[in-house]
Amino acid sequence: MTDAGDLTDVEARVLSVLDDTAREGRLVADLVDLVAVPSVTGTAAEGDAQRWVADRLGPLGADVDLWRMDLDALRADAGFPGTEAPRDEAWGLVGTLRPDGGQDAPSLVLQGHVDVVPAGDLSAWGDADPFAARVVATPDGESVMGRGTCDMKAGVVAALAALEAVQRAGVRLRGTVAFHSVISEEDGGLGAFGTLARGHVGDACVIPEPTGRRVVTANAGALTFRLDVPGRAAHGSSRYEGVSAIEAFARVHAALLDLERERCADPDPLMAGYEIPYPLSIGVVRAGDWASTVPDALVAEGRYGVRLDESPDDARAAFEARVGEVCAGDPWLRDHPVRVTWSGGQFASGRLPAGHALLGAAQQAWATATGGPEPAPRGGPYGSDLRLYAAAGVPTLHLGPGDVRQAHTAREYVPVEEMHATARALALMVLRHCGTR
Repeated sequence: MTDAGDLTDVEARVLSVLDDTAREGRLVADLVDLVAVPSVTGTAAEGDAQRWVADRLGPLGADVDLWRMDLDALRADAGFPGTEAPRDEAWGLVGTLRPDGGQDAPSLVLQGHVDVVPAGDLSAWGDADPFAARVVATPDGESVMGRGTCDMKAGVVAALAALEAVQRAGVRLRGTVAFHSVISEEDGGLGAFGTLARGHVGDACVIPEPTGRRVVTANAGALTFRLDVPGRAAHGSSRYEGVSAIEAFARVHAALLDLERERCADPDPLMAGYEIPYPLSIGVVRAGDWASTVPDALVAEGRYGVRLDESPDDARAAFEARVGEVCAGDPWLRDHPVRVTWSGGQFASGRLPAGHALLGAAQQAWATATGGPEPAPRGGPYGSDLRLYAAAGVPTLHLGPGDVRQAHTAREYVPVEEMHATARALALMVLRHCGTR
């Protein structure tokens, strides 16, 4: 993969351990094992996945902090990021390798989430169990398929493999490296929020989310909204006596799509490669209770993209203003306005500071690890934990295996080669950022 002349002796030794790990099939075996824990956001299996990771961190000599989060205290915090899935527990986990360096030694955080979205329509997976991961052939080469492989258990396994290789190679780091394993990323970032609130921070952070062989240095935000659209009931045979909430919603929806087009017209250069950089999507619509009755109420729920560097408050104001304009110009909605509420995950945008050295370090590590070109920086049109670390003053980027277009899909997969490459790149970043003795 890499010319030995590009590596120090220590780096070559660590990568040799990782290559042996890959040849032995341990990366794939660990991923299959972790996917078998059905850690859907909000379920008790999130805690099972956290304990799985803790069992890997302990033998590395890490100080393991596994704690039950105080949900009431976190929800009462002014910065609480919101959640969508109901829950009565949340587990935080941090494993820290503390070498004998001085207090001024550089520290690096590797972070990953263990929660996954539900499997969806099981028939779309064919005869396979979504949580029984298996190796399959894909257009991207040999891959592991299963729920959560791409988003983002392959990244978690790659990060753990990188730390294990450093330990097995007998390397003495000068700085501190920590792995933050979090839950609830998929519905707002409660896990990362609670981890940072507990005081676990670092000088920089790398999150191995799927990046499609690029480096993601910024994330757009995403806000969850609800629209309550009123109508007036009538018998279907005299529908002209009523007002259909569905037809009223259609006018609102058209206006919101116009708003989306306007907001996407001149995106930040990091977002310019996306067909829709800041998507507005309706995910749930509920209306009516009888086929022959004009529906008198409709509820629509969706997600709304926040532009890079835009405050969530400004984004909400633009959304509410557009809904208000539609209502003001509609004979029915003028007197029966649509109600807008904000619930669930509330993702702000975030980005790595311009010119920060972490970008160059990630690009060089990937190029060295793979023998290929330096990956280009890009933004992501979705919310992630990046913005929480950035807001806490921890420069953060994504570099990980898989393509986000495979995330949340039926038959989700991640290429084995990319998982191996990510582990190599992360190991190099740990060595180069923290330094060795």
